[in-house]
Amino acid sequence: MSTKTSPVWFVTGASQGLGLSLARELLAAGHRVAATSRSLGDLTRELGGATDHLLPLQVDLVNEASVAAAVQAALRQLGDLHVVVNNAGYGQFGTAEEVTDTEARRNFDVNVFGALNVLRATLPHLRERRAGHVFNISSVGGYVGGFSGWGVYCATKFALAGLTESLHADLTPFGIRTTLVYPGYFRTAFLSQGSMGQPSQPIAAYAAARASHAQHTEQIAGHQLGDPAKAARALIAVYGQAAPPLHLFLGSDAVAMAERKIAEVQADLAAARALSIGTDYQDAR
Repeated sequence: MSTKTSPVWFVTGASQGLGLSLARELLAAGHRVAATSRSLGDLTRELGGATDHLLPLQVDLVNEASVAAAVQAALRQLGDLHVVVNNAGYGQFGTAEEVTDTEARRNFDVNVFGALNVLRATLPHLRERRAGHVFNISSVGGYVGGFSGWGVYCATKFALAGLTESLHADLTPFGIRTTLVYPGYFRTAFLSQGSMGQPSQPIAAYAAARASHAQHTEQIAGHQLGDPAKAARALIAVYGQAAPPLHLFLGSDAVAMAERKIAEVQADLAAARALSIGTDYQDAR
């Protein structure tokens, strides 16, 4: 695959976790990558310096001007843009009562509004070309919210899921494809202290949340089922499909949790069906 014809991917959060694995797999497959991170040093330490195929970029995702400058640099130095991957984000632990307004808004700023900044900067180019692919990386916690202590984080990922489904309706007429990715537990540093915010005002009474935190940090961390390199290769494979899915669950745990929720919703629909449809105006039938 020649440099001029290989696809250009704009990947946020590329210095660690799934983003780093994706950048590595893309480069190995001959794709070109504009890789972003808060830290240019972390990026170059993991991926190396700029080449014909790699452009490391230090970006503040919550700063719209910083994002726009990075996208322009990618277009200028790599010459095109084919795929956008909104991957950057972090976990915020704590119940609704424990997480402060500042902590909650910071999580939304990075996980949701950061993605919006990237979309506003990249979509004009994809729309003009009438081609491209957007991958928004949510989480199984953006489909299944029943994790004690993860309410704010799940809310950010549910928000990204809703945004992506609407984005799909917006972009399909322009020939731009959209995939909403729901990873399960993958063996990255996501559950480490540096990638997971803690509430500054913890409340001991929330025993279930404390148990959930212990489970994630002491039992799940380091033993996740998911292989991030395989997840990265799955995204590359989906990009190559003629009809890629809108919803993509990654990991056997994510699939099992999604199937369980679907069954629960179907049961609730059936149990309350008469009550639910009984709220229509009579003349609407």
